[in-house]
Amino acid sequence: MRAALFQMTSGVDPAANAAAIVEMVKRAKGEGADILFTPEMAGCLDSNRKRATQNLRNEADDVVLATVRDAAAREGLWVHIGSLPLKDERADGRWANRSFLIDDSGDIRARYDKIHLFDVDLATGESWRESSVYGPGEQVVVADTPWGRMGFSICYDMRFPDLYRALTNAGATILLAPAAFTVPTGQAHWHVLLRARAIEAGCYVIATGQVGRHEDGRVTYGHSVVIDPWGEVLLDMGETAGMALAEIDLSRIGDVRGRVPAIANRRVMPKDVTVS
Repeated sequence: MRAALFQMTSGVDPAANAAAIVEMVKRAKGEGADILFTPEMAGCLDSNRKRATQNLRNEADDVVLATVRDAAAREGLWVHIGSLPLKDERADGRWANRSFLIDDSGDIRARYDKIHLFDVDLATGESWRESSVYGPGEQVVVADTPWGRMGFSICYDMRFPDLYRALTNAGATILLAPAAFTVPTGQAHWHVLLRARAIEAGCYVIATGQVGRHEDGRVTYGHSVVIDPWGEVLLDMGETAGMALAEIDLSRIGDVRGRVPAIANRRVMPKDVTVS
């Protein structure tokens, strides 16, 4: 599989972000890619909720999704949209943070809503409440592709190994982790978490990130990566926006799992814990 990763600095205008993705779809196809991967919040990255409310739509009316589907069909290229923020999708009024896998006919093959939401109160007095805006997903999602079964996650999900255990128990061999990581947490945890997810499961990990200073003022880490089942980093895009290609040797999965059969050796943990 020849994978193209589009490391974006998404802004607040969905139409502009859609145009940037379409340009990369065409470029990726021209450079021989089989599939293009984009980051979390590829369609709109905006911490100003009032402004974002004016720009966001539900899935049926989302301009980014429609535009990218058309481009995928026109170019004959698979596209993974890392995620789009969508409103009017939930009964509780909160938004959805949703990934899409689009095939080379422009059809949606899979959807995944981010399960784990970042809620924290810091000693500095700073507070983050992702759950006040977004509702959590309830479904673990895998999808069959010409290159193997892909397992879905988004950003903060990567800190929860149980999700990846469920994905690999369902047969996933390629794990997707689009993100919009902050710089401090990226520097501390990005590579080590993603390499761990690859090593523990004997899977490829493809993690496409947002990068740089965005229109809403936030700064993201970048370093979009492709990691092989042995934990080797095959591609690291650093801190520059743009597209890069990675050749993925799918036979590597069987080779590594034969040497370290961690999935075959898994056991179901007892529900009761002995405290001594």
